[in-house]
Amino acid sequence: MKRLLLAAAALIAAPLPAETIAITGGTLAIGDGSQPIKGGTVVIANGRVVAAGAGVAVPAGARVVDATGKWVSPGIIAGVSTLGLMEGYGMSETNDLSADKSPFSAALDMSTAINPTGQRIGVERAAGVTRAFVIPAAGNTMFGGQGAVIDLGADMDPVTRPRAFQYVELGEDGMGPAGGSRPAAYALLRVALGAAANPASADFASKDALITRQDAEALAPVVRGTQPLLVHVERAADIRSVLALKKQYPAIRLVLVGATEGWMVAGEIAAAGVPVIAAALLDLPEKFESIAATQSNVGRLAKAGVTVAISNADISEGPYESYLAQYAGNLVALTKIPGAQGLDWGAAFATITSKPAAAIEMDGEIGSLRPGRRADVVVWDGDPLELSSAPTAIFIDGVAQPTTSRQTRLRDRYLDPVEKGLPKAYER
Repeated sequence: MKRLLLAAAALIAAPLPAETIAITGGTLAIGDGSQPIKGGTVVIANGRVVAAGAGVAVPAGARVVDATGKWVSPGIIAGVSTLGLMEGYGMSETNDLSADKSPFSAALDMSTAINPTGQRIGVERAAGVTRAFVIPAAGNTMFGGQGAVIDLGADMDPVTRPRAFQYVELGEDGMGPAGGSRPAAYALLRVALGAAANPASADFASKDALITRQDAEALAPVVRGTQPLLVHVERAADIRSVLALKKQYPAIRLVLVGATEGWMVAGEIAAAGVPVIAAALLDLPEKFESIAATQSNVGRLAKAGVTVAISNADISEGPYESYLAQYAGNLVALTKIPGAQGLDWGAAFATITSKPAAAIEMDGEIGSLRPGRRADVVVWDGDPLELSSAPTAIFIDGVAQPTTSRQTRLRDRYLDPVEKGLPKAYER
């Protein structure tokens, strides 16, 4: 019996093998900013995209999925997410976002806490989200720690890239943990980066040390430029202060998160070559640092030449990653409003597929249906940017995924609750 149980556990933990699949006849969205292709074909094999486009031949022996009348696209990427780190609000036992009482900050590795069996992952996967950038929250300093890129596959191996980036809070959210002001936050930031660049100059043993040896070591890849630094900042003045870091540390790979007032300094962001994972469609000044919020922010950044993705950063109603498709669709709608700046369909869809991947230089791996990318493919019953559309088939790394979740199972259970169909606990 013990051997049987161990074997069963191994089957659950191991991902299913990928197969050669040809998805034919659908309206194909590559996800790279190009426009949809009618009657396209996607061929995937060994977990990767082999070919995608019009006139692509179907390999002999491939399993054919007929997508006639449907849409086919790469899966959605949640660019700023808490998936796998928290299950919901008010449940501290399931919340691994921050560690206020820990002596460490930048050294924290979020990949060690990802829970692939969490219900939120299943819900978002069923809505077409296939990857997420899992971002920590600031704890005892403004450094949140090292975030991870994960997939939302129904298996026990969710981490695509551990320690994919370092995350830091500046602006209003970084003031408190750093000592109460923006100057305090930038002073601590420079001390931390200085210790990472030159550990011999830091006295880590001193009781007055502002950073631990472990945190400095974790920041060393940031200074060398081998690990991106995601900086959550909103105000135009704060964005300019962040961009100035490249003068002292030219190798640093900055990524702005939020950037609500980014449109005001879009030319400077573009000139610095810094990508943005923007707050999606914020138009109300919920904080003093976002007084100049506008729904045209993303469109204006893109027009200036900035690589810009959208995310749930700063969205107050909750971390629902499936909303990203709606937000991208709204960017298309903005093009029809006089005076507003939106994006065309292809560019808007790229803000939730290839652009997040490009922001952290992973667009060679994920985010589109270009050859060689991981085969994260979703078949939709309609335009994926339409609110009424839903996935009919989902593949992650070329492996078919369930299109149901706990929410859909509960819906189906109680849709027509006859007595014989209720669980035992409901019997009287």
